[in-house]
Amino acid sequence: MSTQTIIVSLEELVIKDHPYRKLLKLIDFKGLSKTLKEIKKNQDTGRKGYTVEQCLKMLVLQFMEDLSDREMERYMKENNSAKLFCGFGLLDNTPDFSYFSKIRKTIGTNKIGKVFNKVQSELKKQGFIREVFTFIDASHLISKMNIWEDRDKLIEKGLETFNNKALDAINKKHKKKNKPKIIKGDTQARIGCKGKKKYWFGYKRHLTTDMQSGLINKVAITPANVHDGKAAKHILPDDGALFGDKAYCIESCIRELKRKGLHDCTIKKNNMKIKNKDLDKWFSRLRSSFESVFSKMPRRVKYRGIAKNQFAFFMDAMTFNFKRLIKLNAPPLMFSSV
Repeated sequence: MSTQTIIVSLEELVIKDHPYRKLLKLIDFKGLSKTLKEIKKNQDTGRKGYTVEQCLKMLVLQFMEDLSDREMERYMKENNSAKLFCGFGLLDNTPDFSYFSKIRKTIGTNKIGKVFNKVQSELKKQGFIREVFTFIDASHLISKMNIWEDRDKLIEKGLETFNNKALDAINKKHKKKNKPKIIKGDTQARIGCKGKKKYWFGYKRHLTTDMQSGLINKVAITPANVHDGKAAKHILPDDGALFGDKAYCIESCIRELKRKGLHDCTIKKNNMKIKNKDLDKWFSRLRSSFESVFSKMPRRVKYRGIAKNQFAFFMDAMTFNFKRLIKLNAPPLMFSSV
């Protein structure tokens, strides 16, 4: 019985209208990767032969598909569209799971922040982010937590006793006695509260979204006990009107809005003299369609510490914008100069 050999290429195995193909046409990854040119000098970036452009593309896929390092290893081995996107051949060796943690550490939060800002600058240049009408909000991120005897004793006394001051005191006591900290490796996380009953331990994710295009503009991570209005200064737009909820009606935030010359379209508190219920209802209707941005992002942190979680938020926001740009059928974003 004769056998027939069929030769196929990776190009033939991936459908023509695959989203990864669209993303390759949309984003100039070669130009964007020049922002990370310093990491070429670092030897701890995995097997010889992986380019900076491939590093960036694999990071984009990992956060776009919300994969762990081990899941990403398997994804790169088994998914032909991922190989095509990242510039691998059909039979090329792809990185193992340890590579992805190494490359995140090598790049770091500051450098990935530069990549994010580079994308944002191009989006503004092409008119996708105009900062005419901006939506602002925050959501909670739940952190990993180890259960210790001291924590359990505080919980027995009542949840109100188990607060951030108690956490600081316990960590300080354990540090003096050279014992493990109550929150192993995540002393930057704090207890947050929404309303009167919804408590969580971790962080807050703050962002602003351009209400014309639905693209995320600016992002920040803070401990969970930082008030939304106080964190607003890190993500305020440079121009236009700001649409926010009652949390942004505190004095420091209003003062910052005036300093930047922004139009205040935040929903006012019931005890404020300038409260206009009809106007606030209209503001709420405008904001409602943009609150779904958070529903498409993870609710639990992947890492410990503000810096690592800020890295993750930069990537989450950037990949969210990439998906949005594909839907908008945007023209290519070019990054010729760095």
